Amino acid sequence: MADIIDIAVSDDSFSTLVQAVQTANLVEILKSTGPFTVFAPNDEAFAKLPPGTIQTLLQNTPQLARILTYHVVPGKLMQADLAKLKTVNSVEGSTININCTNGFEVKNATVLAADIEADNGVIHVIDKVILMG
Repeated sequence: MADIIDIAVSDDSFSTLVQAVQTANLVEILKSTGPFTVFAPNDEAFAKLPPGTIQTLLQNTPQLARILTYHVVPGKLMQADLAKLKTVNSVEGSTININCTNGFEVKNATVLAADIEADNGVIHVIDKVILMG
């Protein structure tokens, strides 16, 4: 099996996420033993952001790192684990709402693919970049 970063790099639909993680200097963290649960926006999710947002974030590393670590939760939480919870705390420090009553949603994003297992955690692919607040 591969780690979270290796899985993201091998999947063409995560090229924006991989670039952002590299820019924010989070590769080593997400290659560490973890475990981590990552709510991973695909390229289409990043494309839904207002024009210029991605470029602005890539130039503002601290803000980019905050947004990316908001998508990461300590521990390996599969969909079945998350279904029992109303909220989880992100690595960034803020709370993320979980809703599994009608599908699987994380804050305002729908989970497109759940439970992609990695050596150091699990990835859930989401259709939007989730923002704090």
